[in-house]
Amino acid sequence: MKIADGMPDSTEHDADSPLPRRQSKLSEKDFEMDITPMIDITFLLLIFFLVCSTSDADTAIDLPQARYGKGVGERNSVIITISKEITLDEEGNEHFPVYLADGKIEQNRLPDAYDRQAEMIYAAVERGKMDEAKENVLIKADRDVAHREVARVIKAASKVEGMQMHLAVLEED
Repeated sequence: MKIADGMPDSTEHDADSPLPRRQSKLSEKDFEMDITPMIDITFLLLIFFLVCSTSDADTAIDLPQARYGKGVGERNSVIITISKEITLDEEGNEHFPVYLADGKIEQNRLPDAYDRQAEMIYAAVERGKMDEAKENVLIKADRDVAHREVARVIKAASKVEGMQMHLAVLEED
């Protein structure tokens, strides 16, 4: 065996073979491996497991429909409307008008005093539950109404037990 410059002779003889064995210089390029088939197999396995797997019924979560859920009938609902037209009282405080009906009819408007308004909302919801067997409260509010106003109406209406609260946002005309 001849060694020149640290490399074995390229025509070295093997003891068992009559022909000389040829060694080539291997570069780093020769060791690059094509991983495309491996990626293909990985995706095929992923698809296989996704298609063949079944979800566990015990871990399923019942989510409400997102955007346009189940409609609430107006016949079995007490409707309260909150308008975006701000009014000022004698002291200069802002109030969003609240109406006990669908629409903004002046005769259905509640007084601006919050305590009196809460009493009238409670009475209307209680009357709707007892006299008309209504089970829902539908609160319609313009999109520009402050959340505190809607929360105040919800608080007054939710004092009647057994009623379900539903909110609706009125888009601009």
